[in-house]
Amino acid sequence: MSTTAPTSAAPGTAAPVPARAPRTGRGWALTGVLAGVGGITSIQASTAVDAAYREDLAGDAAGITEALAGQTTPLLVFHTATTLTTVLLLVVAAGLHRRLAAALPTGSLLPGIAAAGLGLTAVAGLMGSALDTEFVFGLQDTSRLVPETAALYGHWVGTVPWLWLGSGVAALAVAAAALRSAALPRWIGWVSLVLGVLTTLLGVSPLQYMAGMTGPVWLLVAMLGFWLGDRRGRVGA
Repeated sequence: MSTTAPTSAAPGTAAPVPARAPRTGRGWALTGVLAGVGGITSIQASTAVDAAYREDLAGDAAGITEALAGQTTPLLVFHTATTLTTVLLLVVAAGLHRRLAAALPTGSLLPGIAAAGLGLTAVAGLMGSALDTEFVFGLQDTSRLVPETAALYGHWVGTVPWLWLGSGVAALAVAAAALRSAALPRWIGWVSLVLGVLTTLLGVSPLQYMAGMTGPVWLLVAMLGFWLGDRRGRVGA
């Protein structure tokens, strides 16, 4: 029985490097679960900062400022949850892009659309927390604040970080990918379709901030699906 000797590299050339096996695991999806929890926490903490929306303080900038001074704890929770979610979304966007690209034909726009949608959501979170340092510490001495600016900040916290429209677009991209490719769980596609349509419609309506009620829920449910139920995504995703 003859055997074939291993091919040796030509003199003066480096031996070929064997290809590395694709990495396994779905850490990006677990990161998405954490981002979903962070997003829900951010929204809930934002609702606790209600000074600018209290009927008994309507039109009373000074009263709103004083009420905000007593809400620094939910403001700190809001800031931490929002900024952490912003960072985590970047990892989720990259992982989701790779997972969809592996399941779809080369050149599909859906992976890029999904990643861009989550990127927009991250930007909304970044901007939604942009004024926190100025006011969380400024509220320790309200005499140094212009009441009208503090009142505006209360409305800022209650609207800007709720702009989860981008996640609705990402959900629709995931829905289209999952419902056309057998390499993705179809139930994730249907969940993404329902919550994606709802989040997107809310986001483009004058009630756009309401997208913050459904966007984080989609992210949490979809990422739980990719983390726990996406068997075909174990390799290279």
